[in-house]
Amino acid sequence: MKKQSLALACALAGLVAACGGGSSPSSQSPSLAAMVGSASGGGADVATTGNRWQSVKYGGSGYVTGLIFHPTSPNVLYARTDMGGTYRWDAATSSWTSITDGFGIREEFFNGAESVALDPNDDKRVYLVTGMYDWSGTNARLYISTDRGDNWTHVDLPFRAGSNDPGRAIGERLMVDPNKPSVLYYGSRTSGLWKSTDYGQTWNQVTSLTSFQYPGDQISNLPGRTLGGIEGVLFDTSTTGTGTATQTIYTSVAPDYANAAGLNYNLYKSTDGGATWAGVTTPVTGFYIPHMVRAKDGIVYVAFTKEMGPGAGGPCRLYKFDGTNWTLLKSYDTEQWVNFGMGGLSVSGSGPTTRIALGVSNSWGNWQGQPVVQVSDDAGQTWREIASMTPHTPSDVDFSGWVDDVEIDPSNPDHILHVFGGGIWETKSASAATPNWNLDVTGLEETATISLTTPPKGAGYALLRSSGDIGTHVQTELLKKPTRGPVGWFSNGHATDMAWSNPAYIAAVGSGGWVQNNPRGAYSTDSGVTWTAFASKHPDAMNNQGNEETIAVTKPGNIIWAPPASRPAYTTDNGATWTYTNLPSIAAVGGAYRVVADRKNPNKVYAFNSSGAWWNQWSDTAHFWYSTDGGHTFTESATFVSAGAQVASFYQSSIAVNPNAEGDIWVADGFSVLHSKDSGVTWTKLNATAAIYGSSQFYPDVYGATSIALGKAPAGAAYSASIYIVGVINNVWGVYRSDDGGAAWRRINDDKHQYAGISNLAADQTVPGRVYAAGAGRGVVFSY
Repeated sequence: MKKQSLALACALAGLVAACGGGSSPSSQSPSLAAMVGSASGGGADVATTGNRWQSVKYGGSGYVTGLIFHPTSPNVLYARTDMGGTYRWDAATSSWTSITDGFGIREEFFNGAESVALDPNDDKRVYLVTGMYDWSGTNARLYISTDRGDNWTHVDLPFRAGSNDPGRAIGERLMVDPNKPSVLYYGSRTSGLWKSTDYGQTWNQVTSLTSFQYPGDQISNLPGRTLGGIEGVLFDTSTTGTGTATQTIYTSVAPDYANAAGLNYNLYKSTDGGATWAGVTTPVTGFYIPHMVRAKDGIVYVAFTKEMGPGAGGPCRLYKFDGTNWTLLKSYDTEQWVNFGMGGLSVSGSGPTTRIALGVSNSWGNWQGQPVVQVSDDAGQTWREIASMTPHTPSDVDFSGWVDDVEIDPSNPDHILHVFGGGIWETKSASAATPNWNLDVTGLEETATISLTTPPKGAGYALLRSSGDIGTHVQTELLKKPTRGPVGWFSNGHATDMAWSNPAYIAAVGSGGWVQNNPRGAYSTDSGVTWTAFASKHPDAMNNQGNEETIAVTKPGNIIWAPPASRPAYTTDNGATWTYTNLPSIAAVGGAYRVVADRKNPNKVYAFNSSGAWWNQWSDTAHFWYSTDGGHTFTESATFVSAGAQVASFYQSSIAVNPNAEGDIWVADGFSVLHSKDSGVTWTKLNATAAIYGSSQFYPDVYGATSIALGKAPAGAAYSASIYIVGVINNVWGVYRSDDGGAAWRRINDDKHQYAGISNLAADQTVPGRVYAAGAGRGVVFSY
């Protein structure tokens, strides 16, 4: 079932688990289809509580670093991502369900999983080792669930992890002993091999292999700031549940860590449950071992590749090992124009008919003779290609390059999946002469959202989204993948705005891209169907291309552009010429202007500079400026700081205007909410939010108010717009809504829908109760 029809069905039937939680709708509740509306961004103008959540569809787009099947229970499958959470496969709906949406604002660092492990004896028990960067100074966590990820507990680990570091598809680093599942092993990047004997509650380093650990202050100075470390653990057994710990264990060691730790081998073996280890002479040395797997007959298959990855280059080798002898099965050497490596590896069956699936990494494109997924049905004697030059649906999405994990379904060897930089591909016809592949990303939403913008009622689209890596998109329907936008023009989309008088006119800015020679800015006059690059760029646009960037459109052709750490400039001719405003240049480190146009009076434009990061509080203050000539000249508010505005970073502050009232401005300064009714001349601070402080008195652990948006109010509301904030009220962080101008607030998300933090809000101008929110690497969600 497609995601759109699933969402509608679950809303009508009250299937809250599939819909994303919250209470079941009553018979009087509007359907999700009515709440979402048509392609024009419309919808029934109905009152709604707006406390249920659903993903805005993009589909994939992020790097899935590993796929983990349960060895005996069909359809029990998990996908780990580098920074956007972990997902569980739902066979009934043929879609993915995020199982880490309950991670809170303090857990953003743990929203990527470096490794996932399943208990072979209990298909409901799942473990995640999390922590995005081993050089960060923060130790990893182990999350434990006994109900397939519906609920979690966690244990702080005594070592670090790097789910978003180089080599993040290597593994699996975490493994559960199939004979005694209270025993877990973990291969860390910088601190050696670790073991738990109590289901992960406590851990000790396996010093019988090595006691070497990199000192913490050295890790950030390592080449590439990361190591392969202990790459994987393999139990050499076909038994399960005997109650006695498995005695024969292999562990692989990356060459960089081996050199540092004084280990002379890249593979070690224990025959006494890890009490002692002996080096195994491998046919090649100085290579990484991204994956090693065991067939049912005890043969171990090992991939060696010269680089760490993602998309590791070669030379590379695939061997099988019977415990004594090595047999070469596949190899690629570096040649002119190609440098193939090996990534994913999986086996099925045993003996001479063992099926092997091998992912060939750093192989790009789609051409005759290209290796991407190589399959052997005779234990490696002969090979055939099953991915390149085969039908893929959709046909316009790449599938090569980062094929760093490949998995054969243990219950169906014709079902093979592989990861890539944008999600997952699968075939269910691997034995066919020409297998068919499908992009398997329904429900999998891993995008890093940089900004969100909503249009006025009647626009031909519902939402503008600017994201890292995938650029800018115009969302015409919330539950269908967007197709409009300056596709390929930006690698990172930074900001968008539209003319409120004519929302078909959209302007967008971003950086990078592979077409149009990095235009940095573009506009559309037909609701995002076609785009034209600005004829010229802001004078500082090429020197300052960070994500801290905003634009404001006052009317078609009239734009104010504020690149990061720059003085904003304006154009009155669609970007043919740019003129600096009188706003001062940004001096503070990390500082940037947020510019926004008044929606009732296009001559009024506002500029907010939160002054960068917390450490600027001793050298600068927050600043607010207002313009009455379309954003050409500005006057600074003399009362903004005295009203209580504080210093915070660009990402921890926000500005919004009430589209229904001229000069009605709201600011979230990171700590509090400030309100002006006279275009920024005077301000009132609301005593609603408060930051949560921890060990430091200089900056909070959790900021009090970081994002704000105003949208359509319900009928009979005391204020002309609903106000939404991300912040802390009564010591509880969440998304809050006020329908009475900020006098009273109620939380509209719950602890199951925290998305490891929310960085951006944009409120719908058509449907009351609908606000769009950017989760931490989790794409965009909306309330309904």
